[in-house]
Amino acid sequence: MDRRVGDLTARARIRDAALRLFGERGIEGASIRDIAAEAGVSSGLVRHHFGSKESLREACDDYARERMLEVSAELATSAGVAALDPVALHPRVFPLQLYLVRSMQDGSEKATALFLEAVSAIEDWSKGYGIEPQDRRAYSAALAAIKLSVFLLRDQVSEALGEDITTPSGYARIGQGLLDVFSIPIITAEQVEAIRKQEK
Repeated sequence: MDRRVGDLTARARIRDAALRLFGERGIEGASIRDIAAEAGVSSGLVRHHFGSKESLREACDDYARERMLEVSAELATSAGVAALDPVALHPRVFPLQLYLVRSMQDGSEKATALFLEAVSAIEDWSKGYGIEPQDRRAYSAALAAIKLSVFLLRDQVSEALGEDITTPSGYARIGQGLLDVFSIPIITAEQVEAIRKQEK
């Protein structure tokens, strides 16, 4: 979704418009007519390319999944993380992240499958970096869920920051907040051990 509208085919413009509106309003909240208006085409052309709203949603799920997997692969290496520029990344990934979270809420099996893939990828990543949580699957699921929760609660997070996280600067700011959450311990190793003993 980082190409100019004029560079896109009608099908791609419709898909991108659907991604935006589905992400903002949910599947039920965005009509074919709304999507057509957003894309600058007729409702008939939307139906010509995708047939139904459900088929359009499936196309959006596939596209969002493919693009996010591409970005994840780029960032999987230490060089990719070191070169991370949240402001530059924002237009590529934020609409996709917002869409996928909404799609999960709306019951998309493909979006849920992508979440499970992300959990498995975090498991593999944590093994590669020598991270040894007590329950690796739970650790990975919690980490994936924390990252997505920012988009689920975007209105509340934006209000807390006094800055809209849908903008590049707001996105970069909450991204830095997440980096701090993941890198700054909030309890000591001794406290962790004491808590684990209480749980047994």
